[in-house]
Amino acid sequence: MLCHAPIRRTFRAVVLLSLLSGLVGCSTWFSSDFQDPRVQLKDVEIIKARLLEQQFMLRFRIDNPNEQSLPVRGLLYTVHLNDIELASGESSGWTTVAGKSFEYYEVPIHTNLWKHMKYIVRLLEKPDRPIAYRLDGELKTGLMLGRRVHISTNGEIIPGNFIPE
Repeated sequence: MLCHAPIRRTFRAVVLLSLLSGLVGCSTWFSSDFQDPRVQLKDVEIIKARLLEQQFMLRFRIDNPNEQSLPVRGLLYTVHLNDIELASGESSGWTTVAGKSFEYYEVPIHTNLWKHMKYIVRLLEKPDRPIAYRLDGELKTGLMLGRRVHISTNGEIIPGNFIPE
């Protein structure tokens, strides 16, 4: 039993040093010079479109204006097309955005737009006319001591760009 005491102390010291070194990297996310990343909806890909269920792939672009890399742990989101809620939910995919760089982050969604079908068909009658979208949510960043970055973005998509010929 006496020989296990030095091993335990060494193990505890290694764990403590690992945690402290991890916190040093995280401290830049809490400092005053941390700039929030910018998140934009860049693409909506139709995977399946059935009468009562639609599947889409939302592709977001995450821009990291900071020098340090930014670990992303997930995204809480609500996406509206004009005044219709297209989807809301939470994605738990991980990615790392290098400093002064960007990455694409894909979120698969399932929805039922049946009750809005008449309105959507009217929107799609003019595929060259832009449809406004709004993205609200939180980007979950960091590793152990995460930070939630509130995002709110408006933009437009042109349906004709997403309809295959």
